[in-house]
Amino acid sequence: MKRVFIYSHDTYGLGNIRMILSISTYLLDAIPDLSILIATGSPMIQSFQTPKRLDYVKLPCLSRTQCEEYSVKYLDSSMLDIMQLRSDLIRSAVLSFRPDIMLIDKKPYGIKNELKETIDMAKVALPGTKRILLLRDILDAPARTAKVWKENGYYEMVESLYDLVLILGTAEIFDARIEYEFPSPASDKVEYCGYLQPQGILRDRGEIRRQLQVESDARLILVTVGGGEDGQSLLQSYSAVLQDMPADARIHSLIVTGPEMSEAQRNLVARCAFRYPHVKVLEFTNDLMSYMNASDLVVSMGGYGTVSEILSLKKRAIIVPRFRPVQEQWIRAERMARLGLLTAIHPDSLTPQKLLESILAELGSDQVDRPSLELDGLPTLTCYVSMMLNGEHDPAQVRRVFQ
Repeated sequence: MKRVFIYSHDTYGLGNIRMILSISTYLLDAIPDLSILIATGSPMIQSFQTPKRLDYVKLPCLSRTQCEEYSVKYLDSSMLDIMQLRSDLIRSAVLSFRPDIMLIDKKPYGIKNELKETIDMAKVALPGTKRILLLRDILDAPARTAKVWKENGYYEMVESLYDLVLILGTAEIFDARIEYEFPSPASDKVEYCGYLQPQGILRDRGEIRRQLQVESDARLILVTVGGGEDGQSLLQSYSAVLQDMPADARIHSLIVTGPEMSEAQRNLVARCAFRYPHVKVLEFTNDLMSYMNASDLVVSMGGYGTVSEILSLKKRAIIVPRFRPVQEQWIRAERMARLGLLTAIHPDSLTPQKLLESILAELGSDQVDRPSLELDGLPTLTCYVSMMLNGEHDPAQVRRVFQ
């Protein structure tokens, strides 16, 4: 049985763990003799259905306070003690699991270098274990990211510790090798996979619309803010939009607040929605894509997973991305808006009037001529993993398959 260990960088929201589970499920379906162990600090991992041959080590949760800074989320312990605990759990898991591949998400040495002891140990105790660094399309603003990578020695780590760097995006939208100033030895290890097309069985669109009491000639807007921890501004603006929505527009709304939104803020949204018969509120669903598929327009923040899901379903979308503490979401939304894939509103420019105008414009637009996004991320990533599990490494062969 082949084994893959996945380190999930997941201090904020739901998008990261959903992405990791989507990748894991696809790998397990494609490679029958594979088992996967995930190390995750996600507070929501237990809410998702996990496939056979997959398990996880739950790490103590962290919160991101600002760019590159973190705090303990729940436990009454010092940051130093929690980081040592996380590091010990990861090292013990890797040493016992003895993976063929370590798939490391986002940071070469993990959050605050918590993987350093594990990777240093694995080089000696597990010399046959391959290491892949997995990056989303965009990390943060180019100047800031290049500074962080230089100061932390990440370029040198990629060169000396990693066999491959897989980026879940396309160079046409954002070429990390150029924008993040990758030196040649690190750049040579980079391969682009394309964006992820989420998998899974969608519930019937008509069934969901009937469940939500949406008439056949009405439109449904899905409003989602991921985990919800910083979604208050968007939901407040949308709540204000509701009172000015044209009566003849026949628009229904489903608002998903997210499990990490404060109870006080959720109650404000619920009280506002209660005044409108065509508005429903959910705190959380592990089947967001089915609701997305049933909608006519999605209004959301700009996380990688959410945007990939929206575009894979070819949905009209208005993205109001997070801009702080990192600019990843805004850069993604702005680049994709330039290509006509979606509408983007900078959070500093968000007003109820601007949001309403964008909603009415999107619902009145024609989808036919909108461009498509390269969505080969899952099969391409799987090809690279399969080759490495079989002792092969020929990126050119993978590129030929997907050209």
